[in-house]
Amino acid sequence: MNKTNITIVTIGSHSALEVARGARDEGFKNLIICQKGREKTYAKYYKTNGDLGCVDEILLVDKFSDVLNSTIQERLKAVNGIFIPNRSFEVYINDYDAIENDFKIPIFGNKKLLRIEERGFKPNQYDLLTASKIRYPKQFKDPKDIDRLCIVKVLEKARGFERRFFFANSESSYKDEAARLIKEEEITKEALEKAVIEEFIAGVQVNFNFFYSPTYKRLELLGTDTRRQTNLDGILRLTSNIQSKILEDNNVEIKYEEAGHIAVTVLESMLEQVFEMGERFVEASKNFTSPGIIGPFALQAMIIPGPPKKEIVVFDVSPRFPGSPGITATPYSGYLFGKPVNVGRRIAMEIKDAIKINKLNDIIS
Repeated sequence: MNKTNITIVTIGSHSALEVARGARDEGFKNLIICQKGREKTYAKYYKTNGDLGCVDEILLVDKFSDVLNSTIQERLKAVNGIFIPNRSFEVYINDYDAIENDFKIPIFGNKKLLRIEERGFKPNQYDLLTASKIRYPKQFKDPKDIDRLCIVKVLEKARGFERRFFFANSESSYKDEAARLIKEEEITKEALEKAVIEEFIAGVQVNFNFFYSPTYKRLELLGTDTRRQTNLDGILRLTSNIQSKILEDNNVEIKYEEAGHIAVTVLESMLEQVFEMGERFVEASKNFTSPGIIGPFALQAMIIPGPPKKEIVVFDVSPRFPGSPGITATPYSGYLFGKPVNVGRRIAMEIKDAIKINKLNDIIS
């Protein structure tokens, strides 16, 4: 690889614009791999044009999984590509063995940790959270053990990479709701057997977006945000009497489909607890797949009340680019760097600094 002429590459989805802008801000070229029919955002609306835009070049493919093709990989090698993985990359490849063994382009981060996100693998994110001594919701292996309000997370039938959620507070309510969803072909019996049943945690939802720098041996909190979810968000804005009427009369089903994120902040008195949680996670990851976490990761959590003090309960882990571009509206990266720094730019900064001190191999896999 020619370290003086790097191109930063990613899939044209999820967080590609943030990657592209960050690359340009730090003096790198970028290339976005676009699927036919989904390229206008990158090829037209945000294409570099003088001082406008941020996408330097696109590579059009029939489908995202074509990135595994030798001709596509040769093209990426020719531009000295360093690839930034995001959730879309994992979903559309849908094969972690192929990501680890067949994708030959240098990946920023530790590609062997990507699979811990999937709850069906061992070890998975729950194993890593346990090793990190980070609390997560109590889980129930058998519906007959349900003794409190639980949320059930099961893969959809139509979109195998998206999860369908439903609530149950007993074995009978679990069976009734599961039977209805199977009958309506929203889930399958096979998927239900692999579902996660966990206690429902009532609290304030916050995503903690971290960055671990192997170059400086430093954990950074780049920002915090929360989710906006389709009709759930709309229903929550109504008074309880109208909520009940809508749900009962119109048979509206609450959907937890993500529509975007909004910035939030946490109390400054909680930051030490937040950083200690992130540090334990980084250290524990080293024992799972050496060298452990490299670069961005997110711990999605609920902040719950005391006594004795507020506690953080993590319900999901993103061991890669979290995809929350609005976190620059929170002050945490500014406190550290003196300016807002999003994840895309922070990655480009790490690559630039690693090249300067001849440690690029420490941050790619």
